[in-house]
Amino acid sequence: MKLSEVLVRPVITEKVNLQMERSGRYTFVVGKTANKLEIKKAVEEFYGVKVADVNTVVVPAKSKTRFTKAGLLSGRKPSYKKAVVTLAKGDTIDLFV
Repeated sequence: MKLSEVLVRPVITEKVNLQMERSGRYTFVVGKTANKLEIKKAVEEFYGVKVADVNTVVVPAKSKTRFTKAGLLSGRKPSYKKAVVTLAKGDTIDLFV
Protein backbone atom coordinates (compact mmCIF):
# COMPACT_ATOMS: atom_id res chain seq x y z
CA MET A 1 0.00 0.00 0.00
CA LYS A 2 1.33 3.45 -0.93
CA LEU A 3 1.98 5.82 1.96
CA SER A 4 -0.29 8.42 0.36
CA GLU A 5 -3.19 5.92 0.58
CA VAL A 6 -2.56 5.15 4.25
CA LEU A 7 -3.50 8.52 5.79
CA VAL A 8 -6.86 9.77 4.49
CA ARG A 9 -7.44 12.81 6.74
CA PRO A 10 -6.98 13.98 10.32
CA VAL A 11 -9.95 13.95 12.70
CA ILE A 12 -10.67 17.36 14.25
CA THR A 13 -13.12 17.24 17.17
CA GLU A 14 -13.20 18.71 20.67
CA LYS A 15 -12.24 15.39 22.23
CA VAL A 16 -9.31 14.92 19.84
CA ASN A 17 -8.12 18.51 20.41
CA LEU A 18 -8.07 17.84 24.16
CA GLN A 19 -6.02 14.66 23.61
CA MET A 20 -3.61 16.59 21.37
CA GLU A 21 -2.95 19.19 24.05
CA ARG A 22 -2.76 16.88 27.07
CA SER A 23 -1.07 13.70 25.88
CA GLY A 24 0.20 14.23 22.32
CA ARG A 25 -2.29 11.82 20.74
CA TYR A 26 -3.46 12.57 17.18
CA THR A 27 -6.33 10.82 15.38
CA PHE A 28 -6.45 10.06 11.65
CA VAL A 29 -8.89 8.32 9.33
CA VAL A 30 -6.78 5.70 7.54
CA GLY A 31 -7.25 3.21 4.72
CA LYS A 32 -9.20 0.08 5.63
CA THR A 33 -6.31 -2.24 4.74
CA ALA A 34 -3.57 -0.19 6.47
CA ASN A 35 -1.81 -1.85 9.39
CA LYS A 36 -0.09 -0.26 12.38
CA LEU A 37 3.40 -0.43 10.88
CA GLU A 38 2.28 1.34 7.68
CA ILE A 39 0.45 4.00 9.70
CA LYS A 40 3.52 4.63 11.86
CA LYS A 41 5.78 4.92 8.82
CA ALA A 42 3.38 7.28 7.01
CA VAL A 43 3.00 9.65 9.98
CA GLU A 44 6.76 9.74 10.56
CA GLU A 45 7.48 10.52 6.89
CA PHE A 46 4.71 13.07 6.29
CA TYR A 47 5.08 15.04 9.53
CA GLY A 48 8.72 14.41 10.49
CA VAL A 49 7.97 13.23 14.04
CA LYS A 50 8.75 10.13 16.11
CA VAL A 51 5.73 7.87 16.76
CA ALA A 52 5.64 6.04 20.10
CA ASP A 53 2.40 4.06 19.75
CA VAL A 54 -0.44 3.37 17.28
CA ASN A 55 -3.93 2.17 18.21
CA THR A 56 -6.54 1.34 15.56
CA VAL A 57 -10.31 0.84 15.56
CA VAL A 58 -12.77 0.01 12.78
CA VAL A 59 -15.82 2.24 13.20
CA PRO A 60 -18.90 0.26 12.05
CA ALA A 61 -21.36 1.43 9.40
CA LYS A 62 -24.50 3.22 10.61
CA SER A 63 -27.96 3.60 9.13
CA LYS A 64 -29.31 7.14 8.96
CA THR A 65 -32.90 8.32 8.52
CA ARG A 66 -34.19 11.82 7.69
CA PHE A 67 -37.70 13.22 7.53
CA THR A 68 -38.15 15.59 4.57
CA LYS A 69 -40.94 17.07 2.48
CA ALA A 70 -40.49 14.18 0.07
CA GLY A 71 -41.01 11.72 2.90
CA LEU A 72 -38.73 9.41 4.81
CA LEU A 73 -35.22 9.09 3.39
CA SER A 74 -33.00 6.33 4.70
CA GLY A 75 -29.46 5.33 3.87
CA ARG A 76 -26.19 4.13 5.31
CA LYS A 77 -22.92 5.77 6.27
CA PRO A 78 -19.94 3.57 5.40
CA SER A 79 -17.58 2.04 7.93
CA TYR A 80 -14.04 3.39 8.22
CA LYS A 81 -10.81 2.74 10.07
CA LYS A 82 -9.46 5.22 12.61
CA ALA A 83 -5.95 5.37 14.08
CA VAL A 84 -4.90 7.11 17.30
CA VAL A 85 -1.19 7.93 17.10
CA THR A 86 0.81 8.77 20.23
CA LEU A 87 3.93 10.83 19.57
CA ALA A 88 7.20 10.74 21.47
CA LYS A 89 7.77 13.35 24.19
CA GLY A 90 8.40 16.82 22.78
CA ASP A 91 7.03 16.12 19.26
CA THR A 92 3.96 17.93 17.92
CA ILE A 93 2.07 18.11 14.63
CA ASP A 94 0.61 21.44 13.49
CA LEU A 95 -2.60 20.44 11.69
CA PHE A 96 -3.93 24.01 11.42
CA VAL A 97 -1.37 25.44 8.99
